[in-house]
Amino acid sequence: MSTLIIAAVQYDIHWLDQQANFNRLEQLIADHFSENAAADLLLLPETFSTGFCINKKGVAEAEDGGIALVWLKKMAQQYNCVVAGSVLVNKNDKKVNRFYWVWANGTVEHYDKRHLFRLGKEQDHVEQGQKRKLITINGIKILPLVCYDLRFPVWSRNRQDYDLMVNVANWPAARRHVWDTLLTARAMENQTWVVGVNRIGADGRNTSHSGGTTIIDFSGETIICAADNQQQIISTQLDFSKLEKFKRDFPAFLDADEFELQ
Repeated sequence: MSTLIIAAVQYDIHWLDQQANFNRLEQLIADHFSENAAADLLLLPETFSTGFCINKKGVAEAEDGGIALVWLKKMAQQYNCVVAGSVLVNKNDKKVNRFYWVWANGTVEHYDKRHLFRLGKEQDHVEQGQKRKLITINGIKILPLVCYDLRFPVWSRNRQDYDLMVNVANWPAARRHVWDTLLTARAMENQTWVVGVNRIGADGRNTSHSGGTTIIDFSGETIICAADNQQQIISTQLDFSKLEKFKRDFPAFLDADEFELQ
């Protein structure tokens, strides 16, 4: 297996102002790469261009591509890496919460959020994703998840088909302890690297977010974590040979229960 350089962006999303978010992100990213080596994967939070405004008309993008996807393509090409983040996209008479993955050559893959946040009535405005998805970068298999997906271990169970789990979120500060705890639990129970990317600041409904953007290894140890309530990009290189050795030395996955998703 190879290595993967991950960069994860934690920032305060402007409510319903795509251009302001693009401007802010471009400055943060430019500052980061002026001092750091290139990345293989650059990760942005859930609904990075608008905030989590699921009930607003005219917010979602066209299913065949919109402004945010064009911007993702531009950034992927400019920094020669995969750039990924979630966007609200029109589908049928609702939306999907679509986690785009965009390559420097313009290739696009996506995962649609499976678990819709009932407390926020997400299911009233957003269609449930139907397919578990794996993304491959440099031979590394990645499981993409969006926010509330983190609470559901069956959906994220490692069937020895991925090496890295990525969750992008607008996870509220009021439930920050759950975010921190579940990211660590998912890393340990699935014997995988985990990256969690969360926003900071208050959204248009005055819901506060404190961040907690972090990278955790397969033993549950935090490798790097962003400072609370600060805009910053964290970055590190993951060595997947360490994961292979850990699983050889402690092959708990061989005792996992078999199951099928319906």
